[in-house]
Amino acid sequence: MKRPLFLVWLTMIALLASTAAPPSGHAAGWWGSDKKSKTHKDKDDDETGDLDEYDARAKVPLVGEMTQIVGGYWIQLEGAGLVVDLNGTGEDPPPSEARHAVLEDMKRRGIPNPNKILKMPNVTVVIVTGYVPALIRKGEHFDLEVRLPDGSKVKSLNGGRLMTCYLREHLPVAGTDHTSHEFAVAEGPVLVGSSYKSTSGQAGMMRRGRVVAGGTWKWEDRFLDVYLRNDFRSIRNATRTAEAIGRRFFDYDKHGQRVPLAEAKTDQKIVLKVMPKYRDNYPRYLEVVRKIAFRETDVARAVRIRALKWDLLAPETAAQAALKLEAIGEQGIPTLKIGLKSNDPQVRFHSAEALAYLGDSSGLNALFEAARDQYAFRIFALAAMACLDDPEVHLKLRDLMDVESAETRYGAFRALTTLDKNDPFVRGEPLNNQFRLHTLKTDGPPMVHITNCKKAEVVLFGRDQELKTPIFARAGNNIIVSGSPGADHLTVTRFEVGHEDQRKKCSTQVQEVIRAMTELGATFPDVNQFLVEADHQQNLPGRLEIDALPRAGRSYEPPDQLIAGKARGKHKNPVGNSENGPNMFAVGQDKKAKKISEDAEETGKEEASQADAAPKSRKSTSADGDLPSTGGMSGSKTTGSGAASQSSDSSQTVKQTSQTDSGRSKTGSIKSAVQESDDEDAATKTLPPPNPWSFWRLFKGGDVSGNKEP
Repeated sequence: MKRPLFLVWLTMIALLASTAAPPSGHAAGWWGSDKKSKTHKDKDDDETGDLDEYDARAKVPLVGEMTQIVGGYWIQLEGAGLVVDLNGTGEDPPPSEARHAVLEDMKRRGIPNPNKILKMPNVTVVIVTGYVPALIRKGEHFDLEVRLPDGSKVKSLNGGRLMTCYLREHLPVAGTDHTSHEFAVAEGPVLVGSSYKSTSGQAGMMRRGRVVAGGTWKWEDRFLDVYLRNDFRSIRNATRTAEAIGRRFFDYDKHGQRVPLAEAKTDQKIVLKVMPKYRDNYPRYLEVVRKIAFRETDVARAVRIRALKWDLLAPETAAQAALKLEAIGEQGIPTLKIGLKSNDPQVRFHSAEALAYLGDSSGLNALFEAARDQYAFRIFALAAMACLDDPEVHLKLRDLMDVESAETRYGAFRALTTLDKNDPFVRGEPLNNQFRLHTLKTDGPPMVHITNCKKAEVVLFGRDQELKTPIFARAGNNIIVSGSPGADHLTVTRFEVGHEDQRKKCSTQVQEVIRAMTELGATFPDVNQFLVEADHQQNLPGRLEIDALPRAGRSYEPPDQLIAGKARGKHKNPVGNSENGPNMFAVGQDKKAKKISEDAEETGKEEASQADAAPKSRKSTSADGDLPSTGGMSGSKTTGSGAASQSSDSSQTVKQTSQTDSGRSKTGSIKSAVQESDDEDAATKTLPPPNPWSFWRLFKGGDVSGNKEP
């Protein structure tokens, strides 16, 4: 009788134990780890599931899978301004909204007889367009495009100077132009096309121009916003996403306290600040943010790092694996150092790039070799070197300024000035409060570089460059540089009607001639014109380059030994995205997709015939994307700007919320500079049509790829 009673009691205990135990997936919580267990109510509130679900998995949910980052777009501003100091090529402009806007502005400032001023032959009205980049801060500058209104008969803007005017956003609705408040101020000398040929052969080039860094942003700093997708939208997920980003990216306030760079504002919106190290390459920052794990335990992170090691060592997956390891942070450094030992150049480069942004200089030699030898990796290698705070980086960048490649030399200069603008080697000197002259003591072939985008500067690679004689070249409408054959000095002369001629004698050194011209009142466009004419007449000791910057979106072709037995030329790997290159090397506005560039070439054949007036040295390095069509003023040929555009895969609610909350970018015609990889084609289709008559198109170069210089 004892045995049956024992079995009955044993059965009852087993039944009670089975009903009290949690599901198998939560067995750990039943044995005492109550911190990881949840009630059914909590699980219903958490759209992403329990933390234990990702305890030991190599794949975890990433921030980019449930969010969309907005704010990385350009804002189009427009206004009407007055150009003065023309050499008798101005006119009394015909009636238009641009003329009316200028008159009203002059009356508001209390300028007497504004109509009389407009009738002067040295004055004309222009339409000014500016494209404000993402993350611009209050007081920073951006480039401007200047064009004449429809119906204007002005022959040339050469030598002109844009008077102070204000830029706003414009939105035409039902035939009415709605404008915002004043976002920026515009002024400065107008740079037009080169003028060493007859004016009749470049009439279109002389009727439009740009003002380099002529716009000043007067509004608040622009930030980025992260929006949760609708199926993940909740206060809890917004807070957890901000915390996940804040654990990886943070700064310190004036009291030394740690401040996360992401803050949840609503159940869907998170304000994202950029870590200073990534400010000059914010597209990479956004990619790294997307790769941050939403929720991950230490065990899961260790498992994922181990899996990422094998992805890193495979050339096809090395780029994405390096980004994910960079998103993990310092724990990914040992694995990235393993990638530096690989025989594949792609693996070494991607490992070194991620290490640089993590503050580790172990891959500096790999970055140096990539910038010097690998044409496709150059722009990203230089950007990574510019974020490394290591004395050896300065020496490496100086060495790169001695090589043959023009874009490598100037790219290294730009990287070094970004790293430390006060470095004595590249500091330079301001001239005429308009531009900087940098004279570098380099060992490479002599070269003169002019920057016509973002920065107004002249860089002389080679300190003792001397002009060849005889020479007779103009610098604007009122300055001439002349020298007889074999002369050891040159004469710089300024002449104006009604004024006595001014003369200065100087040596034949290029920097001395530039200083003499500016002392006589030469502007940055005047110096540009002189150098272009001197190059055309073969007076310069070396070549002239304009905006010779490395580009993103090129293709890497593995060496022969890595593709032995396979057809060469079929294994080119695209490196990065031409739309999302480091912003420190941006030329004008972000370049459009290749399709739009091809469309611009087809629709602008007439303009291409005039582009022959550009200097020969620009043919391989002067690339620039066409700007979108502009509008808002009656003199514009195209329609006005539209509402803020987001990536095509974001939900309608996200679009509406982002447009309402952004505040600072309400109506501008903008183009997203940050696209999800799956939506690049869709985003390209939604871009505005190119303007074949844009002045920026004159700085466009051919598409090149591969390892060799073009």
